[in-house]
Amino acid sequence: MPIPLSTEAAAALSYQAYPAAPVIDGVAVSRLAKHRAENGWFMELLRLTDGVVEGAALAARQISVSQAVPGRINAFHIHPKRPQAELWTVIAGQLTVWLVDCRAGAATVGMRRKVLLSGEEPTRLQIPPGVAHGYRAGPEGALLVYAVSEQFDPQDPNEGRLPWDLFGRELWEEDCG
Repeated sequence: MPIPLSTEAAAALSYQAYPAAPVIDGVAVSRLAKHRAENGWFMELLRLTDGVVEGAALAARQISVSQAVPGRINAFHIHPKRPQAELWTVIAGQLTVWLVDCRAGAATVGMRRKVLLSGEEPTRLQIPPGVAHGYRAGPEGALLVYAVSEQFDPQDPNEGRLPWDLFGRELWEEDCG
């Protein structure tokens, strides 16, 4: 039995869509188990065998931590000089991450995907070489732990920057609905 609505409400009504996440070749999102107890919690971030991360196509050459202040947009960057894969996990706070496939000739070139990373439900995000990535920190900011396949070289940085709004300003707008 439908609910009768006012003319104004009926004219403005829309419905939320729940499509499957877009697929970008090489991007993997996997939940991590957070074991809680009355005295805290424990979580395995990475298991390494001879530097290779189990369950991911990445040999870790550097592991870093980054803190983002509330609302910070850090976008977009890519590693064009040398292929670099990354694994990201937020352990406190929240990041809205956008990924864009910039690999010429890739089956998913131009594909955009949004991923929410949160310390409440830790998730590991695998970012393959050639996929531009950036984030916006949530209202509490975020603490990001990440592993990369290449060490940072200050003499020859591989941190290519793209304009924050290259793929659309709307990516970073607050969700008001």
